Amino acid sequence: MSILLDYQQTSDHTLTKKDLGNYLPVKKVVYDTQDLNLWYSDVHALKDINLSIYEKEVTAIIGPSGCGKSTYLKTLNRMVELVPGVQTTGTILYNGKSIFDRTLKVEDLRTRVGMVFQKPNPFPKSIYENIAYGPKIHGIRNKKVLNQIVERSLRGAYIWDEVKDRLHENAYELSGGQQQRLCIARCLAIEPNVILMDEPTSALDPKSTHKVEELIQELKQEYSIIVVTHNMQQAARISDKTAFFLNGEVVEYDNTNLIFNNPTDKRTEDYISGRFG
Repeated sequence: MSILLDYQQTSDHTLTKKDLGNYLPVKKVVYDTQDLNLWYSDVHALKDINLSIYEKEVTAIIGPSGCGKSTYLKTLNRMVELVPGVQTTGTILYNGKSIFDRTLKVEDLRTRVGMVFQKPNPFPKSIYENIAYGPKIHGIRNKKVLNQIVERSLRGAYIWDEVKDRLHENAYELSGGQQQRLCIARCLAIEPNVILMDEPTSALDPKSTHKVEELIQELKQEYSIIVVTHNMQQAARISDKTAFFLNGEVVEYDNTNLIFNNPTDKRTEDYISGRFG
């Protein structure tokens, strides 16, 4: 940053975006989607998607129902392939490697790319076993190590203090907001690089929503987070970048403050202002 300050003090012209690009650090691209098309049988659900997702940022995906938001999210860890009749063309690079590469196992991809769903979905097990389940699947059996993972994950999801004396109770006994943070902790336990969130607060009350939003802001210090949301106010509060989807296309993608305050496409402006959607 000192380089930028020196430049400002010695230059006699106003900095442009191009100038800033020469001095500010460039963030690493985690996901690079190139010309992605997806069909559910004969339905063309995603059309020529080109989108770059950057590390340690929150990227919000907004748009009306049926516009392809969740479909796109589920392509990133290939969960969409669980739906019969799905076909795709194009490329999705994760850290520079195609996620469709035959040498990349789907199980490995989903370990690196965790997912949190719209409705909290804890396992019908104890709080402890919910968190320990993933590490156990990956071969960790040492009780001391599992205890450390459970505590670290619950602390990471800001729920440790609420459940530390209840670890062997059934997770279903937690409130909805606690269950969702437990699911986030379960995701953290497998140490992903990316966290996908599909409407993570839509089933929660305002207080729980606030806690999850605060958690997302903390987690982006360590993880890249992609959030699908119908709540435009939420997207404006929590995200660094926002992509507006409409009819399976990316209409506009930019820094969140520009999307909400100075969109370049009238369709984006109309959606944000509530004219449709």
